[in-house]
Amino acid sequence: MRIATFNINGIKARLPRLIEWLEETRPDVACLQEIKSQDDGFPASEFEKIGYQAIWHGQKSFNGVAILAKDGLTMTERQRGLPGDDSDDHARYLEAEVDGVVIANLYLPNGNPQPGPKFDYKLAWMERLRTRMAAIWAEEKPAVVLGDFNVIPEDKDVWSPPAMADDALMQPASRDAYRRLLADGWTDALDTLNPRGGVWTFWDYQRGAWQRDHGFRIDHCLLSPELADRLQAAGVDKDARGREKASDHAPVWVKVAA
Repeated sequence: MRIATFNINGIKARLPRLIEWLEETRPDVACLQEIKSQDDGFPASEFEKIGYQAIWHGQKSFNGVAILAKDGLTMTERQRGLPGDDSDDHARYLEAEVDGVVIANLYLPNGNPQPGPKFDYKLAWMERLRTRMAAIWAEEKPAVVLGDFNVIPEDKDVWSPPAMADDALMQPASRDAYRRLLADGWTDALDTLNPRGGVWTFWDYQRGAWQRDHGFRIDHCLLSPELADRLQAAGVDKDARGREKASDHAPVWVKVAA
């Protein structure tokens, strides 16, 4: 099974690129973030044409997440929205089970500017995520928690640590919260197979970041022990970032044995 995550940065603006990538790589499951679409505007029929079913959790103009699964796979929605704060109406979390594998798709808050309320929201969200991940863990099912975490885990995951030192993505509190997820027993698939780092998933539109390869890694796939034992490969479809009207993220994927 090939499971992918892709922050599409506006599904309507990037739909041709998204369809192109899906047809070229044919992941079994594709998790999307920042669809930036209300529920009634989600282009489900376009995915049906190429053999994908979809569930989605939309929001006007920003946020929004979706899960696509190949026709023939059994997909059941499990959770819409991250539990733990009834006042939080951001569409940032969607969870499903696809052929026995729990898929938790997230778009974690950016947190900038920091310090401030947006950074506080980020840290609180990460603590709620940890609680939800503990509940998934307790089920002892094959599971993957993946998406745009908006955390650069280590200095090896960014082209220039000094350039990002003041950003919320690299603050000690952000990194500590991410490390706590791993300490609970989850496996960072891309890091496990690329321990020396230097693998980017995001390149800003500004300052020629793509052309200069000034990127960093913020899109992650965390595997439960039941799925980590089946890990075969993980990678980044970097070429997608270089295409016309591309997202500023590249797709990230894991391949696990059946």
